[in-house]
Amino acid sequence: MNDKTDLIEYLLRLGDSALIQGQRLCQWCGKAPALEEELALMNVGLDLVGQARHWLEYAAELLDDGRDADDLAFRRDERAYRNLLLVEQPNGDYAVTMLKQFLYDAWHLPVLQGLSQSSDERIAGIAAKAAKEVTYHLRRSGEWIERLGDGTEESHRRMLAAIPEVWRFTVELIAADDSEQRLCAAGISPDIASVAAQWQTTVNDVFTRATLPVPAAPSYFYLNARRGLHSEHLGILLAEMQFLPRAYPDATW
Repeated sequence: MNDKTDLIEYLLRLGDSALIQGQRLCQWCGKAPALEEELALMNVGLDLVGQARHWLEYAAELLDDGRDADDLAFRRDERAYRNLLLVEQPNGDYAVTMLKQFLYDAWHLPVLQGLSQSSDERIAGIAAKAAKEVTYHLRRSGEWIERLGDGTEESHRRMLAAIPEVWRFTVELIAADDSEQRLCAAGISPDIASVAAQWQTTVNDVFTRATLPVPAAPSYFYLNARRGLHSEHLGILLAEMQFLPRAYPDATW
């Protein structure tokens, strides 16, 4: 791959992951356990959708094939999506939802902090603004992990049940492929070893305070979102998210 192709792939990974996680959070609209939580979830989701737009707009400009950010969001099939496997998993109960959010946030923040120092000025600008939002996201999700893990017997049980449901998908958070390594060498993306170390430290600290066990490091398995090999859940999510633009492709409002 050339540098431009590597960069487009990376922008799609960032944009798709933020978009899909935002979509998952918005599925709690009208169903959250409390009004304050519903507002908080929607705010985080909207932050992520806004970030996704910036990444996808940049990707669309580099692709230069007539598509814009909306086309990339609503007119690609699941095999063309590059989001993390973690974010496409179903919300489950509130323990699963908050654990997914926390594991994503704990990775997302050091990634954005590293990208804010990128040699690509546009990436650095987007990341610097997004990092301010994600600092709040991580603080909030981390507090929920502690509250549920070290709360009642029922909340602790639910957190213990949530961990094996999503932990294996964190393998993508702590490893880089050749494309990301080339971008790192060019000073565009952060060092994955540093990101992985920061992620692990954050997870260890929060899990300890939450009286939760930290599982062994996950191993790669047959799915690989970087190659478009997703779980069965992404296609269902996209069918819902993309229905209106695909049903009325020329509609304007």
